[in-house]
Amino acid sequence: MPPNPGATSRQLVAAAERLFAERGIDGVSLREINTAAGQRNSTALQYHFGDRTGLLNAVLAKHHPEIEMRRHQLLDEYESRGGLPETEARRTLAAALVRPMAVKLADPDGGRAYLRIMEQLVHRTGLPSLQSRQADPGQSINRWRELVAPMLEEVAVRQLHQRFTAIRVTYVELARRAAGPDGKDDRLFISHLIDVVSAILATEVSEETARLLGERKSRSRPSEGAPLRRGGGP
Repeated sequence: MPPNPGATSRQLVAAAERLFAERGIDGVSLREINTAAGQRNSTALQYHFGDRTGLLNAVLAKHHPEIEMRRHQLLDEYESRGGLPETEARRTLAAALVRPMAVKLADPDGGRAYLRIMEQLVHRTGLPSLQSRQADPGQSINRWRELVAPMLEEVAVRQLHQRFTAIRVTYVELARRAAGPDGKDDRLFISHLIDVVSAILATEVSEETARLLGERKSRSRPSEGAPLRRGGGP
């Protein structure tokens, strides 16, 4: 029977999901992935995906559309309701961040591995595919950031990056849950994670934090009449 390109591609993606999640994106060789996928042809992976980045992009593309659809639906619902009390609006937006990804905890086709991979990627902004998504205003995460911004102080958005903190906590906690045994009832975990994200978004900038930000800003600003330093050193 001739090889089935579609089946081969799916087997390679499944093997990559598992090994990337268990050992890290850079902790496994392409040859190991090829072998784990049951491919006798040593060039099968390169033929289908080119390199590690191409394979990683295929893993993300497998799961991303569902998450996008679910988050856009929740954001549509949020905007259609309008005029929500601040606390309810904040928790509704926190849920729109968490729930679309939390669905992957119950996805038997690599969903839990995907969550563990995304936790690795949240700290790696140099990946071309992630950079293009970050710059795309049509992506649901960027739409979410725009809707959350008016709820936050400007300093929390521009200098403290509070929205990114909420995203990072979501990815880290979902990955931690995904690394544990499956088959659990995740409803309590998900609800509490939404509470935590909502609390992060509600956190006020303290006097101490504001003072330290001011001190950092004044240190980075050259004194009037002082020559500018070369090389950017302290």
